Amino acid sequence: MPATQKLKAHQPFADRSRQRDDKRRAVLKTAMGLFLEVGYHRATLTEIARRLTITKPALYNYFANKEEILVECYRLGFELMNVTMLEIESRGGTGREKLRALMKSYAKHMMSEYGRGLIALDDRELAGRARGRVRADKRRIDQCFQRFIAEGMEDGSIVQGDVKLTAFTLAGALSWISQWYDPRGRWPVEQIADEMTTRLIDGLAAR
Repeated sequence: MPATQKLKAHQPFADRSRQRDDKRRAVLKTAMGLFLEVGYHRATLTEIARRLTITKPALYNYFANKEEILVECYRLGFELMNVTMLEIESRGGTGREKLRALMKSYAKHMMSEYGRGLIALDDRELAGRARGRVRADKRRIDQCFQRFIAEGMEDGSIVQGDVKLTAFTLAGALSWISQWYDPRGRWPVEQIADEMTTRLIDGLAAR
């Protein structure tokens, strides 16, 4: 057996697993870029494989079909946001302070590939059970907005109003970033997130 093959055969399992994870992430990143570029319906596994410079059969080593890739992209998009929500919740503070932190993080998320995918891609492309999971995850983000707004109205840091309508207004404005943001544009991510968060939340400050 050639030395290189022998080394590969005895490669620690953890290392091989890490390489597989890296390749899965590369598939997801490439697929998400293509989904955002041409839309999920027009994107093909053939084109994903071509961009990765692998064969289409090799792609099936990581994902069974295009829908499975989309489900995982959605999962990653929510997972990143979920970590942020939990961190903000654990920090404490007034409802307005938590809402501001959530809004800024959400705005930045809307400028990342997986975050943009949460809004830009149509979850109706998914089968019933997968679509239900994705929509449940999206509702958890909406509920976090509503919870912080309600806390702010209760502790006096946010002006009184309709909690749900306020949440929809804020999340809707921030979600729209995913439609117009251009990574090659003149405004850096941090500036966009700061400016939009400040403009939106200033109108909620209790006086």
